[in-house]
Amino acid sequence: MNGADVLIKCLEKENVEVIFGYPGVAICPFFDSITNSPIQSILIRTEQNAAHAANGYARTTGKVGVCVATSGPGATNLITGIATAFADSIPLVCITGQVDSELLGSDVFQEADITGAVESFVKYSYLVRDAEELPRIMKEAFYIANSGRRGPVLIDIPIDIQNQQVSRFKYPEEVHLRTYKPTVKGNTVQIHKVIKELEKAKKPIICVGGGIMLSNAKESFMEFVEKYRLPVVSTMMGISVMPTEHPLYFGMVGNNGKPCANRAMNESDVLVMVGARVADRAVSQPDLITRNKILIHIDVDPAEIGKNAISTIPLVGDAGHIFEDLYKEEYTGNHEAWIRDLQEYRKTMLVHRKVNPAYVDPAALIRLLSIKMEENGIYVADVGQNQMWSCAYHIVKKGRFLTSGGMGTMGYSIPAAMGAKVGNPDRQVVAVCGDGAFQMSMMELATMVQHGIDVKIVIFNNGYLGMVRQYQHFTYKDNYSAVDLTGNPDLRHIAAAYGIPFYRLSNMEDAEETLNAFLREEGLVLMECMIDPMDLA
Repeated sequence: MNGADVLIKCLEKENVEVIFGYPGVAICPFFDSITNSPIQSILIRTEQNAAHAANGYARTTGKVGVCVATSGPGATNLITGIATAFADSIPLVCITGQVDSELLGSDVFQEADITGAVESFVKYSYLVRDAEELPRIMKEAFYIANSGRRGPVLIDIPIDIQNQQVSRFKYPEEVHLRTYKPTVKGNTVQIHKVIKELEKAKKPIICVGGGIMLSNAKESFMEFVEKYRLPVVSTMMGISVMPTEHPLYFGMVGNNGKPCANRAMNESDVLVMVGARVADRAVSQPDLITRNKILIHIDVDPAEIGKNAISTIPLVGDAGHIFEDLYKEEYTGNHEAWIRDLQEYRKTMLVHRKVNPAYVDPAALIRLLSIKMEENGIYVADVGQNQMWSCAYHIVKKGRFLTSGGMGTMGYSIPAAMGAKVGNPDRQVVAVCGDGAFQMSMMELATMVQHGIDVKIVIFNNGYLGMVRQYQHFTYKDNYSAVDLTGNPDLRHIAAAYGIPFYRLSNMEDAEETLNAFLREEGLVLMECMIDPMDLA
């Protein structure tokens, strides 16, 4: 065996079924070895999307996503995808080829210090110097990526190490990392304190983030809040922890959140933040929002607790374990009066949109699409106005809502949806993006055609970078700069070039009929929705 063979064997030992990658000379030994493996290799069309596809795969399967690229520009093209995964705590193992180890530091062709370049947004990185170390390194990488606060790990492998002969292969059964021991179980004393504060509270609220989904704690969390009748709001990354129309769920908080959800946060006397960073998008003024109330912060990463807001009761641990323990506690609190207040807020604090009937109303279209999607469907929103409309109007039933939250990376939805569909071939997957974001990743239509990946893609076309135009409208009094997308391609011809069915919706008159036909398509399909260029999210 050579080092590349060892890499593949390690992936097999980790039960990896698919990798998303793009070859080049420095990673060719890896791609040569994978031809002898049952692992599926999906050729994406640009490296950033390999990381996004692995991201969507990881978030919807609970497994570690794997992406692979060559040295130099291949590796640097991965960076945005790695940073996106880091910001949202998504477990990835990113494998990059590297120039011959004897030439490192010589500025040779396609050499880039990728371990140095990604230092600030990986959990850990390795530059492999000896192929004999690969089993240990791979075992550690998968463990680090998918434990504690999840995140990406980079493994950079020079081509000579991939070609190095290895005398024997033995994959470790355990990981021994002296300095990395994440806390999983919550402290019993702190758990008792949490229960006591919730019992005393007149207006408690639980704000959930993406950490609930990452720790597979959705079921234990739901059992806890339903047993003790506790109201819930979420951050953007926490959307789909609870069904949208659950009587105890009051929507997303933040600048673009539901008014009733923000009011619930403001009026609460005990605020429980779970698996959320208390970051500016959800809580723009942490000191103000936490004033005169008890803040309980539950997170697997102790560095997040107290970073943006001082917590009264910090509780470090994995959400799944913590809610199992909380569920077992005696509880005498009663919050029905508060819940009735919140339900009244939800009815009366509705946002009323001004709709131009000459165009598609994105809010109404998203709501109708949500109703027609399969119960366990996966909805992937891109970034921009489409993201704001999706967060506000998509109805989660038993499925998932994915988006790029922490980094806000345009072009995320199509490759992430592609990865989600690969990991969940029996579930319906819909990607929703704007015309700007679509052009950042439309090259992946070829990948989906090649590999038969059935994703439904909705494109909101308003001829602008809508979110930036909206910001310039309010901040710079309609002095628009570099937001006009004149020159957009005719999407009907783009679809035809790839042999993809295409639908265009100009207004809401035929929306139901068009959506039905769109969702009935068995393979990859595009639907373009013409949006009022001046519409606001």
